[in-house]
Amino acid sequence: MVLIASFFKMFDAMLLSLPIKHGAIGNPIFAFFMEAIAFVILVSIIKEKLVQKPGAQALLGGMAAVLAVNLFPLVRFATGIPACVVPGTGYPLSLYYIHFAVLASFTTVPLGIWVGAKLEAFEARLIEAHAKRKLNYILSPAALVLCLVIIMLLRLT
Repeated sequence: MVLIASFFKMFDAMLLSLPIKHGAIGNPIFAFFMEAIAFVILVSIIKEKLVQKPGAQALLGGMAAVLAVNLFPLVRFATGIPACVVPGTGYPLSLYYIHFAVLASFTTVPLGIWVGAKLEAFEARLIEAHAKRKLNYILSPAALVLCLVIIMLLRLT
């Protein structure tokens, strides 16, 4: 997922004629990777049985957000562009707005897991195994192209 999000951001850079190391491109890509690393670290620590409960999923999301937000100021070492700071201070905005990141992750992680399970069950009922493989070869690229067209339309309008 991180690679897909990064690809979309690089496509955005191409449309905006910005270099990859520009703060509007490189910094969000770095943030995507920090979020993924934080999530993977925490998932590997927390017991699998515990993560199946919505409360634990919410806690996992909140903890991943806290970890990612604290890792983000290191972006300066990856892109050469420091994280944005609160005006008049040297305090990174990622830390200043940590409560929003935690709240968003606290709700979206369990919601994402629930929606994923529902979609998987729907797909299993809808399509038999052989047809499912063929459909995946069509739907995934079609979704990618659709998303790229939407990004392009948003940037060109």
